[in-house]
Amino acid sequence: MRIVAGKYRGRVLQEFRGTDIRPTADRVKESVFQILTPYFHGARVLDLFAGSGALGIESLSRGAEEAVFNDSSKESLKVCRANLQKVGERAAVYNLDYKSCLRSVSGKFRLIFCDPPYRMECLAEILALVKERGLLEEGGLVVFEGEREESSPEGWEVADARRYGRTRVTFFRLAQGGEQ
Repeated sequence: MRIVAGKYRGRVLQEFRGTDIRPTADRVKESVFQILTPYFHGARVLDLFAGSGALGIESLSRGAEEAVFNDSSKESLKVCRANLQKVGERAAVYNLDYKSCLRSVSGKFRLIFCDPPYRMECLAEILALVKERGLLEEGGLVVFEGEREESSPEGWEVADARRYGRTRVTFFRLAQGGEQ
């Protein structure tokens, strides 16, 4: 797994391999981050299911000002911290389940990455908590990776959706009039 673009381009990141671990493929990451290019400069991002930290670190590489990392696995976060150290970045790293993280973090994010273990039904809860807590800045996106097509819960709309083999990536934004 490598950093695709930006100031850390080409750096190889350590991976954590576990039974529920499914890192985002480089080609998927490259395509998704190409779509997100206008969002990075000066952004604050949340990597909610961080694993190795690849999505947040890629964001920092491309110009995000701050990334916050969360994962419920202590083993994954050891790898995430090692990868942050490898590229010389400091960041807030939380060891919480996704609900506790969304209830604990403060401030607004331009991008919230959600790459949960496949078959984990959590999208509706994530979007509800993000909206309830006002965690998404105006014009920001929640980027959700999974296996199936996702529809928009009330108050949200699909800004874009892409399919890469079995992987689907859906970009959610608050619907007009659904502001926090």
